[in-house]
Amino acid sequence: KLEKKCSVLPEHKLSSVAPLKQCNVEKKEVELILVKDQNGVQYTSSSIIPTPSPRAGPPGSSDEERETWGKKIDFLLSVIGFAVDLANVWRFPYLCYKNGGGAFLIPYILFLVIAGMPLFYMELALGQYNREGAATVWKICPIFKGVGYTVILIALYVGFYYNVIIAWSLHYLFSSMTAELPWLNCGNRWNSENCTDPKNINGSLLGNGTSYAKYKITPAAEYYERGVLHLHESKGIQDLGLPRWELSLCLVVVVFILYFSLWKGVKSSGKVVYITATMPYVVLFVLLIRGITLPGAMDGIRAYLHIDFQQLNNPKVWIDAATQIFYSLGAGFGVLIAFASYNKFDNNCYRDALLTSTVNCVTSFFSGFAIFSVLGYMAYKHGVKIEDVATEGAGLVFIIYPEAISTLPGSTFWAIVFFIMLLTLGIDSSMGGMEAVITGLTDDFKILKRNRKIFTFITAFGTFLVALLCITNGGIYVLTLLDNFAAGTSILFGVLIEAIGVSWFYGVDRFSEDIERMMGFKPGLYWRLCWKFVSPAFLLFVVIASIVTSTGLRYDEYIFPQWSNIVGWGIAMSSMAFVPCYAIYKFFSMPGTFKQVSIKTSHVKQGKKRFLGCFINYVEHYLQ
Repeated sequence: KLEKKCSVLPEHKLSSVAPLKQCNVEKKEVELILVKDQNGVQYTSSSIIPTPSPRAGPPGSSDEERETWGKKIDFLLSVIGFAVDLANVWRFPYLCYKNGGGAFLIPYILFLVIAGMPLFYMELALGQYNREGAATVWKICPIFKGVGYTVILIALYVGFYYNVIIAWSLHYLFSSMTAELPWLNCGNRWNSENCTDPKNINGSLLGNGTSYAKYKITPAAEYYERGVLHLHESKGIQDLGLPRWELSLCLVVVVFILYFSLWKGVKSSGKVVYITATMPYVVLFVLLIRGITLPGAMDGIRAYLHIDFQQLNNPKVWIDAATQIFYSLGAGFGVLIAFASYNKFDNNCYRDALLTSTVNCVTSFFSGFAIFSVLGYMAYKHGVKIEDVATEGAGLVFIIYPEAISTLPGSTFWAIVFFIMLLTLGIDSSMGGMEAVITGLTDDFKILKRNRKIFTFITAFGTFLVALLCITNGGIYVLTLLDNFAAGTSILFGVLIEAIGVSWFYGVDRFSEDIERMMGFKPGLYWRLCWKFVSPAFLLFVVIASIVTSTGLRYDEYIFPQWSNIVGWGIAMSSMAFVPCYAIYKFFSMPGTFKQVSIKTSHVKQGKKRFLGCFINYVEHYLQ
């Protein structure tokens, strides 16, 4: 194919083609086809076809068939809503406090710049250019399509237990609508004989080394473990019991919210995030204003911001920063690819990546002020150190913080506000995960696309059925197992293979050309170096650190039996296995040769070869 202006073609070069007269028309593409007749005389025919606009979409795309976001703000709020989740509130502030306070921001920001943002940018650009979900986006390099199935399955696994945490928040929200909060005092039907009024708990009572955060006989702790979870009725993960009807109803409500938010695609979910993505910021600001007026609040904030550079000598601090930045941004779940696939082709995803990843990290830091102002108040109230009340995870948002709220004037109002924040934080993140599953599979199987509403219902109902295991008497043990293994090492492995596939097999240069076609400029040298070397090295480091630092499962003092760890690794391997299994399937299903592995490359070599020899040639081809 030759690109020519509409002008006279030299006759000595194309003698059989009639000269084209000068004309003022747009640039065209002239396709020359040699046709050999039976007498050996070669004739040249030509056809003029339009040259695609540099921003018209990737080859083979059909923009008119792809749904797009109603407004740009719908996309931005969806991405921010997915990335800003419960971990921003219940994990980052504690990690920052535990790992040197302000000093922790040094490795955190470093990993954000050299790995978090590049991976975030890569996924947005990958989805926007190819306009496909997590599985079919690998038309760029089909041997890696198994990575797409890996992240889709992981997103589905996460939905099994993440929706349960949202159901807890909804349960607490309903329980808060009383004149007196149910976790304020002892004497309720769920309380044990050992339940102790918090007013009687002080530093001298905790002198045996037990922190207040681990003191399990306060009204708030007993309400969570005995009133909501009914954990005292289970002997362990082998003794689950039946689902609790109160939590089952809350879970039904959550599933219906998710279904009706997603059934019409981004046209419906893009409107829901106007509430779910913005509400947490309003509530955090209100809670911060209230928190800093409490006695002891400044002590909590000072403890949060204290700077201890000596902590940077501890490798665990760097591992915590690396894993937190990765999980905080949410790369690798297929959500960013799915969301970006509904963008207009010429959308500036580079600016979006910088904006949304920065907003996410600033939110994490900002939430620490609201959390630690209240923790400072709790420490002041009980005469203990900040470290005695500081904790992370469910213990922070379902025990310590609710107890602090229950002692404030207008406690019912503050409790309702707080649990609305938790509910909205969870809903839009869960919406993102389910959208990744739906988009990824509907793009791959057209029958599902034609019946999206039915498939969305089946997906939502399926997560509900499995989630019932997590709302039994021993459901917290199932949830802990899934939380540790469903999206632990497996998601790190998936993103590592994804980064290698894009940077080394598809090629950074080709990927940069795709971005230039969308936005009119190529990524700078910094981004290309990060994609090819720094980000894969970072992910490899995090994968190794995740494996080395992994320990046997436990929930507080309960140590899981060995068989449950085996089950957990089985769950992790079930998703990771898609990568090698699909690659082997792809090789043996290709007729004659391992060809057309990438959409823009030629055959590796002709003829059949052994698997190892073909793979070596394939690698050599791309390295060249």
